[in-house]
Amino acid sequence: MDRRSFFKKAGTAGAGAVAATALAAPAIAQENPKIAWRMTSSFPKSLDTIYGGAEDIAKHVAAATDGNFTIQPFAAGEVVPGLQAVDAVAAGTVEAAHTTSYYFVGKDPAYAFGTAIPFGLNSRLTNAWFYEGNGNKLMNEFYATQGMYALPAGNTGAQMGGWFRKEINTLDDLKGVKMRIAGLAGRIMEKVGVIPQQIAGGDIYPALEKGTIDAAEFVGPYDDLKLGFHKVAKYYYYPGWWEGGPTVHAFFNLEKWSGLPKHYQAALTDACAFANTNMLAKYDMKNPTALKQLVAEGATLRPFSQEIMEACFQAATGIYNEISGTNQYFKKIYEDQTAFKRDAYLWMQLSEYTFDTFMMIQQRAGKL
Repeated sequence: MDRRSFFKKAGTAGAGAVAATALAAPAIAQENPKIAWRMTSSFPKSLDTIYGGAEDIAKHVAAATDGNFTIQPFAAGEVVPGLQAVDAVAAGTVEAAHTTSYYFVGKDPAYAFGTAIPFGLNSRLTNAWFYEGNGNKLMNEFYATQGMYALPAGNTGAQMGGWFRKEINTLDDLKGVKMRIAGLAGRIMEKVGVIPQQIAGGDIYPALEKGTIDAAEFVGPYDDLKLGFHKVAKYYYYPGWWEGGPTVHAFFNLEKWSGLPKHYQAALTDACAFANTNMLAKYDMKNPTALKQLVAEGATLRPFSQEIMEACFQAATGIYNEISGTNQYFKKIYEDQTAFKRDAYLWMQLSEYTFDTFMMIQQRAGKL
């Protein structure tokens, strides 16, 4: 090949490379568009563990998309009140929310399953039902009717039964008690004489302090210590049978979600899965220390009696059957979760429960 021919061909190739580069830049821009979302939380920033789930989502989405897809979290009240989070998403006021689905059972009882129903699933089984069972599929069939898509994005683990200003030993002791309690648990407690109150997390302390309410449940030791409930209500009951494994969800406006590039959807899905796992790990790490501090500062631990547990279980079953008679989505989701729960607890009592019980005996004996 002579020099003239060589440089001619090289020049042509170089021009092609320049053209390809020029074409690639806008193509890449189209594949990785700049998108900025707002995510309103139902929680204050002071509750760093549960509010932190929204921050985890934002950080992981930005990192996975080289900063092209950003989500800015806002604490409860900064954009909309905490108990209006899904309304803002459905209306398109914000693109996303980080909240608990059961806050919105007043709109439809089927919302309860997104977080937890009383005497439902523990945290491990909740994840199994959402990810490997029909949980995500069934919930998003329902959420689509509300103009939203949602993904698990946090879990607190089994919660405590709440703070009471007086001892609760019998069913009669519950009669007339004004209690802050969310979701279907409020309806169940109403069946045994409690007067349920729907109050946002940030408003619980002053309500207890002033005597506007007599009792309140929120999450567990770490958050409850931060909020100082032990200073205004001495008795700390367990377990929170209404929240055996409550999930915090990330809700997205359905149109906005559907309009995302597929790889942005994948990045957001992965970010939510991380937030889901990370939140539970944080609570499991922080709750033991917080519980010891609460007791050291005067909190008195009390278990709900078997009488109270059995009465509430029966009330819950009756309410679920009642709602199922008029709500097709509730019935479909309830029957699916119940079928899963029946076999799941059969397995867990065989191995998990036996192992955990043995280890707890060693802990009580001071052998660990």
